[in-house]
Amino acid sequence: MSDYILNFFSGLFNSTAADIMISVVFLAIGFFGLIKGSDIFVDSASQIAARLKVPLIVIGLTIVAFGTSAPEAAISITSAFQNNAGIAVGNVLGSNIMNILLILGISGLICRLSVKKTTFMYEIPFVAFITAVLLLIGYIGGSVDRMDGVILAVLFAAFMVYLIKLAKSGDPSLTDDVPEIDENASIPKMIFFVIIGIAMVVLGSDFTVSGATKIAEAAGLDDRIIGLTVVAFGTSLPELVTCIQAARKRKADIAIGNIIGSNIFNILFVLGVSALVSPSPIVFMDSFIIDSAVAIGAALILWLLCIKNKSFGKAGGIIMLAAYAGYFVYLFLQPSFAV
Repeated sequence: MSDYILNFFSGLFNSTAADIMISVVFLAIGFFGLIKGSDIFVDSASQIAARLKVPLIVIGLTIVAFGTSAPEAAISITSAFQNNAGIAVGNVLGSNIMNILLILGISGLICRLSVKKTTFMYEIPFVAFITAVLLLIGYIGGSVDRMDGVILAVLFAAFMVYLIKLAKSGDPSLTDDVPEIDENASIPKMIFFVIIGIAMVVLGSDFTVSGATKIAEAAGLDDRIIGLTVVAFGTSLPELVTCIQAARKRKADIAIGNIIGSNIFNILFVLGVSALVSPSPIVFMDSFIIDSAVAIGAALILWLLCIKNKSFGKAGGIIMLAAYAGYFVYLFLQPSFAV
């Protein structure tokens, strides 16, 4: 639907600049729908679960966790159906790189970030491992198909088992993002808002992909670059806000845990589901090999910064931001940026 609307407005103005401006507006509308829609979905679904006496820990592990990955999932699934691998895969890799190097880098400048023992020992290495698995899948087969989606789904199931065991150990951070329960919220009303939230996410993803693709076409940019930068930043906005708030409140373990959890969900859940439902294999372009290596390197940088004191501060934040700046310059120097 968004393609027809976008083409209609583009047809009114016969210029590349106008096409880009209109596409940027569509992109902004799409981002708003994605972020606001996922918030409405998480809040409303959490209220329903609470009214049905579902434990908070279960709400945190399912509704909240899935909801925060809804923007990336919607974008990648929509792109997969449109055979736009550049945005489908670029969005996930770009978000994961941005989450660690840019968002944690900024958070590290605000306050010293500490990392929990389990996050340092298991979760950060797991991020590097599953990114390496994705790289191996893409390098060998040249695409991410349904069988690869099954592999990612199995790894995701294993991660969920790990989270359940962690929850039983009494880890309070797994419920920190659960919305405050409103006892006056009626289930019919919350169901209505769940539907509204889902609709906003779906329409938002449609507008975002259409706007991003149109920008790439009008400006002569590669879809991969758009996915790795503009779309990745838009879908990472919830993580950015959460991390900055957590850092300002000195809840540093939440900041890092939120990022690592999001990166795991992005690869295993978002790309896994995209591969399973896509009508054709998602092409893994040769250029994604470097991007995957950078994503692995970002996880290793985070791990190395925390290896001594299980924390990092301003110096670590500067190192991360410098690494992201270097990666951004690398993208800027690619031929696909030439208009």
